[in-house]
Amino acid sequence: MSSIKTLKETLHGTSCDQRLAHIYCCGPDEVQSQKDRADAVIDVFSALFGVVDDNREIALFSAPGRTEVGGNHTDHQHGCVLAASVNLDILACAGVNGTSVVRIQSEGYPMLEVDLNNLEPVEKEINTSPALIRGIAAKIKSMGYEPAGFDCYATSNVLQGSGLSSSAAYEVLIGVIFNHLFCNDEINAVQIAQIGQYAENVFFGKPCGLMDQMASSVGSAVSIDFNDPAEPIIKQVTFDFGKTGHSLCIVDSGADHADLTDEYAAITVELKNISRHFGKEVLRDIDEADFTKAIPELRETCGDRAVLRAIHFYAENKRAIAEAEALANDDFDTFLKLSRESGASSYMYLQNVYCSGAVKEQAVSLALALSEQILGDRGTFRVHGGGFAGTIQAFVPNDLLETYRDAMEAVLGSGSCHVLNIRPEGGIVLLP
Repeated sequence: MSSIKTLKETLHGTSCDQRLAHIYCCGPDEVQSQKDRADAVIDVFSALFGVVDDNREIALFSAPGRTEVGGNHTDHQHGCVLAASVNLDILACAGVNGTSVVRIQSEGYPMLEVDLNNLEPVEKEINTSPALIRGIAAKIKSMGYEPAGFDCYATSNVLQGSGLSSSAAYEVLIGVIFNHLFCNDEINAVQIAQIGQYAENVFFGKPCGLMDQMASSVGSAVSIDFNDPAEPIIKQVTFDFGKTGHSLCIVDSGADHADLTDEYAAITVELKNISRHFGKEVLRDIDEADFTKAIPELRETCGDRAVLRAIHFYAENKRAIAEAEALANDDFDTFLKLSRESGASSYMYLQNVYCSGAVKEQAVSLALALSEQILGDRGTFRVHGGGFAGTIQAFVPNDLLETYRDAMEAVLGSGSCHVLNIRPEGGIVLLP
């Protein structure tokens, strides 16, 4: 922690420049904009919470969005995924307020107040941010710590509806704040991700997996094996994406995200039907050879699409492992090849690039087709996240970046192509 006065002096000097450049993956010429953003967050915090004493102790916190790099729709079948944090984040200023009430103002939203004297789920808070705050505090309390009230102002540039998981970033941010203010930073990044998942499952009311929270909390690229969901195997993959001569692009297709629940649910329902044919709940527990032998019967009982989606799972699960190994071995060419295969499999077998029966609305498919036209056999492109609508992901050679962005935006709209970087750290105390 540091006083407001000292922290602002740090931002106005040069001692934090290297750290900000590292976290936000930017050059010296872009550091000043990050300093200005942080300075503004402190000013708004002071105005919101009536700070008249520059000696009030505060800190700046950051939690990044994440991108799915490999393992499309494998996690819910207890499979393997590869994900990474990106250089878009929720940035917050926070300090202890000496009460039992957490007060959080997120830019553009009403002030939230959560009294931690009650750490049980509240029905009217289901699907709201207060549920996440209360759930995170409850889990931390159960670990033997004494979470208490704090004041916080947060601003975010994590793209909404882009599959970059702003909700997971929010959970990680709250966890990091509690950890720093009341737990002596003793809770590790994996535990913070699990705490966020607990809050989302039990208090928020959404049965989410752990991939999003883990990628945001741990940072960089992370390989996760969900064979035992209660004890996932997490490995950080150290790889310098900046040296590859490629840029990471997330392209918003502009497709409507509404009313996709049935499309997402159909994937899990169809795969569960196949699993139950073998007396199991998930495909990870079924030997691929046994599945392949049973395809004639499965076509009759479960349908061809279910069979194709299972074929996708078995290959995609192995690909996610191979992609992580390729990066660990500094073999980016192999990674690109595997990523292309992943995209093709999602398109042909998983079939999550457009909604069933859609004829006029196939924006994700169009974005993929345009990418293939522009990139040819260079780089890679694939559906990003859940699919059906939303975004695609591409690793674009830098010499084609301007051409790629201009061509995509000419069809999909100005500002639809976002050029990001893989952030080297996850949820952190940014300063001091």
